[in-house]
Amino acid sequence: MTSIFQTVLGDDFHRLHPELRRRFSVGLASGQACTGRGVMERIWHGPAFVRPFLALGATRNILVPRAGRNIPFVIENVPYTDTFGRETVSFVRTFDLPGRPRRFDAQMVLSPKGDRILDYLGTHQHLASELHLGVEPDGSLLIRSGEHRFREGPVDLRVPELMGATAEVRESYDDTAGRFRIRVRVVNRRFGPLFGYQGTFTASYRDVRTCGVRPGLRPVREEARA
Repeated sequence: MTSIFQTVLGDDFHRLHPELRRRFSVGLASGQACTGRGVMERIWHGPAFVRPFLALGATRNILVPRAGRNIPFVIENVPYTDTFGRETVSFVRTFDLPGRPRRFDAQMVLSPKGDRILDYLGTHQHLASELHLGVEPDGSLLIRSGEHRFREGPVDLRVPELMGATAEVRESYDDTAGRFRIRVRVVNRRFGPLFGYQGTFTASYRDVRTCGVRPGLRPVREEARA
């Protein structure tokens, strides 16, 4: 068995930097969880009209409503089996902003065809995105979002391009600094850059069979629709 990320990347997985291979081997097969701790050098927002939408999303732990520099940061990648029997890996990010920490929650599962990752966002998984993974020549991992869907009760709608945005995540490893580097940009096709952050972190690994999944890491509601 392999991790959900290795399944999607196939042979390209072995072109990742060794530290990235280890990080994205996290899963039920490896039995390992990963915690990254570091600093976001910059969290930024786009035009002023974006901020109310970021504030609304923050009520369900989607995106981050405040900008800042040199913000302490933790990311928790923990594998578990969800309510519907799917292997899931948490991507729960906590930004220690002054006054009140903010979380950006995502839970990732393998698509039914095994060719992409499905990214369920927030505490109630109302938003879901397709993620397409690729390996860059320098061994970094590039993740781009595809179609977004909004789901609530019987509602299952594709988010129009005008309202939605494309996320690009680039994660690499800096051998000189001995740290992971991450850069995230969320861009709307019409309005341009909306939100992003960049920074560095180190990673530690633990046996998930021993430590388990801590309370509060899993979403309040899980979405069955792929």
